[in-house]
Amino acid sequence: MPDFRRVLELVDARGGASWLTILRGSEVLLDRRSGCGADALFYTFSVSKPFAALSVHLLAERGMLRLDDPVADHWPGYGARGKDGITIRQVLSHRAGVPFSTGTMLGDTVRMTDPARSVAAAEDARPRWAAGEVVGYHVLSYGFILGEVVRRVSGMPIQRFIAENLLEPAALDDTSLGLSPERAHRAVPLRARSAAEHARTILFNRTRTRELPIPAAAISTNGRDLAEFYRILLAGGEGILRPETIAAARSVSSDGDERDRVMGFPVRWAHGFQLGGPIGLARPTGSRADPLTFGHNGSSICNVWADPARDLVVAYLTNTADERARALRHLSDVSDEILAATT
Repeated sequence: MPDFRRVLELVDARGGASWLTILRGSEVLLDRRSGCGADALFYTFSVSKPFAALSVHLLAERGMLRLDDPVADHWPGYGARGKDGITIRQVLSHRAGVPFSTGTMLGDTVRMTDPARSVAAAEDARPRWAAGEVVGYHVLSYGFILGEVVRRVSGMPIQRFIAENLLEPAALDDTSLGLSPERAHRAVPLRARSAAEHARTILFNRTRTRELPIPAAAISTNGRDLAEFYRILLAGGEGILRPETIAAARSVSSDGDERDRVMGFPVRWAHGFQLGGPIGLARPTGSRADPLTFGHNGSSICNVWADPARDLVVAYLTNTADERARALRHLSDVSDEILAATT
């Protein structure tokens, strides 16, 4: 069994609540929680994005849309203000040119507490860049665009689509997009480790915020459920998704050779996932990650990744909001120590 003592030292030194699950194939190498109960549910921020993306890929698998369709083919109003040529694939790869529906991150954050207004803002947005021209992380607009496509194509809201088509078939009973009132008492409250994060923790600790089905941010889950979902992806989908559908979501869209205009540094993007591979910066998957590694970081608070070469899955959930560079370095260091212990 791998020696995870250094990993746990890093986790404990950060403090707060955490849940760390590590799988190799179907073998549980570690399933450890700290500062929370066995029924804890963590708010995972952008760890949520692959669930929205895979919903779109599943609709493509079923022949209900094509990734190269313009969004406006399925949502005619989205074509307003010069967005008629933006494709679903460009949204999936953060190349749609509309990173903020309202024009600013603050505006999108304020608007997100009213999902209907957020969808309207996405429809009314003007592109910052021409579609396909540059890569720029679509922080919240990503989910509201893809979520509305899912709703219009499938006929059901994205939270229901995710539940019925991804979560229930995988028996992930403790995972949901948005948190129902009867589960509200299980929510792990966020804590701020830096002064700049206090406002965010206040907003996301509100019961009303936790309940909202914000597609790019609001998956509530635990380490065990999240790791199991990625184990299924590594195993080829197990009848929930076809292997070729997962491969399409993992295919490279940005290979780290250009700066992400929103993040401010290069990112290896797929079509719904962040990808591993060292490119000279702290990486949530670790600086020694295999390039085939895929997953997603959630505001440097939560992290999940799967390494096909090692048949390894890591789900690391915390409740600690910290200064971005320091928090990202922590995730990278934890991932690196896990890789060292399992190699």
